[in-house]
Amino acid sequence: MLDRDAPQPLSRQLAALIMRRIESGELPPGTRLPSINKLAAEHDITTATVVKAIRILKSEGLVTGVSGHGTFVAET
Repeated sequence: MLDRDAPQPLSRQLAALIMRRIESGELPPGTRLPSINKLAAEHDITTATVVKAIRILKSEGLVTGVSGHGTFVAET
């Protein structure tokens, strides 16, 4: 759940939420993340916020994007 009153931006909160799901094994390597639109609707945020969160995860090496196919949890 994202906290709109928290000092941390929503994009960072979403990235942390997905990161926890990856680290817990709920999202194992190779798993496709939900689409940007689906994540935005699920968390009631803009697609731009989701894109920022995905960029954070990519910079951490936790996910990879495959053009036209989606974003996947990176292989370890």
